[in-house]
Amino acid sequence: MSTSLLDLVRPDLRGFGGYSSARSATVQGDVWLNANELPWANPADPQAQCRRYPSPQPQPLREALAALYGCTPAQLLIGRGSDEAIDLLVRALCRPGQDAVVVTPPVFGMYAVSARLQDAPLREVPLRDGPDGLQADIDAIIEVARDSAARLVFLCSPSNPAGSSIALADIERTARALQGQALVVVDEAYVEFADSPSAVGLLGQHENLAVLRTLSKAHALAAARIGCVIAQAELIAVLRALQAPYPVPQPCADLAVQALAPEALARTAERVAEVRRERTRLQAALAAMPGVRRVYPSQGNFVLVRFEDAESAWQALLAAGVVVRDQRAAPQLGDALRISIGTPEQNARVIAALAACQERAA
Repeated sequence: MSTSLLDLVRPDLRGFGGYSSARSATVQGDVWLNANELPWANPADPQAQCRRYPSPQPQPLREALAALYGCTPAQLLIGRGSDEAIDLLVRALCRPGQDAVVVTPPVFGMYAVSARLQDAPLREVPLRDGPDGLQADIDAIIEVARDSAARLVFLCSPSNPAGSSIALADIERTARALQGQALVVVDEAYVEFADSPSAVGLLGQHENLAVLRTLSKAHALAAARIGCVIAQAELIAVLRALQAPYPVPQPCADLAVQALAPEALARTAERVAEVRRERTRLQAALAAMPGVRRVYPSQGNFVLVRFEDAESAWQALLAAGVVVRDQRAAPQLGDALRISIGTPEQNARVIAALAACQERAA
C-alpha cells in the first residue's frame, strides 16, 4: 500500500492480522478434522451444504463478481451486503472521537449508524434541492471534509432516497481534493438502474477511492446478503483482517454464482430495462395528479414523491394493501414518500389508489 493510503488506516490496525480461521489455512487433505465440525450432516440438510464452515471469501464468487464489476479479485471483498462494508470501512479508518465521517442527508442511514457505533464524529452536508432534484453539493462536501479532518466521505450515487446520481467528474474532483486525507466511498447499490457508468473505472487513477456494490437490488438477491467493497488491493487486505470469520454462507455463495451466469445476467438486464420503463410511466402518472407537489427525477428503482397531504396518500396506499417507504422523518422530506418500482400490475395499483385518494380530497 502506498504511504498516503496506509496513513488513512488507524495506526493501531496497520499490520493487524485478524483472526485466522480453520478455512484460512492453505492446507490440503481428504479428511478434514481441523474445525470441530460434526462428521455427519444435519437431518434437515441431506445435501450437506451447511455441515462445514465455508470459505471466508469463496473464490468462484469472488472471480464472478470481479468479472461483473471490472476489477481484479484482489480488489474486492465480499461481505454481508453493503452494510458490512460500510461498518468495516468506518472501523478501519476512524479513530473513536477523532476522525470524522461526511454524509449527505437525506441519504441511506447506515453511514450515520456505523459512525455512531464507532464514536466517529458525523459531519452532514445536506443535498441541495433545485430544478434537477436533490443534488450533492460537491464544493461544500470538500470544504467540510477538509475543515473537519474527515477520514471518510460517503457519496451515494444514485442516492437513496433522492434518486440523483453524481457525475464521475465530480467524484474524481472530490477524490483529488482529499488525496492523502480521506477515503471517498461511492455507494452504487442502484447503479444498474442509472444512465451513468460505475466509478470502479476510476480506481486506477485515484487510490483514495472505494466503491460499494450489492446483489440485493438489480439481481434480486436481497435475502442472500451478498455485497462487496472494491478498492485498492492493499486496503482490501486491511478490511479482510477486520472482518468476522465466514461472512458468506455457502448456500448464498452458490446461489450468487448461479445468478451471475450469462443466462441469468441476460434475464436480469431485461428486468432492469423493464424497471426503467415502469419508472418513467409511474413518474408521469404521479406528476399528473393534482395532490402531488413534486415527483423527483430518479436513477434508481424507486421514485421520491412530495404530496400536499402525505398522510392521506400513505393511508390510501395502506388501505389498498400497498406498503411504501415513509420519508417524512428524513431531513427536508416532511411531505415525501418513496415508492419502489414494482411490476406493471403493482404500479397500476399504486396509481389507482393515489388517484382515488386525490379524487376524494377534491
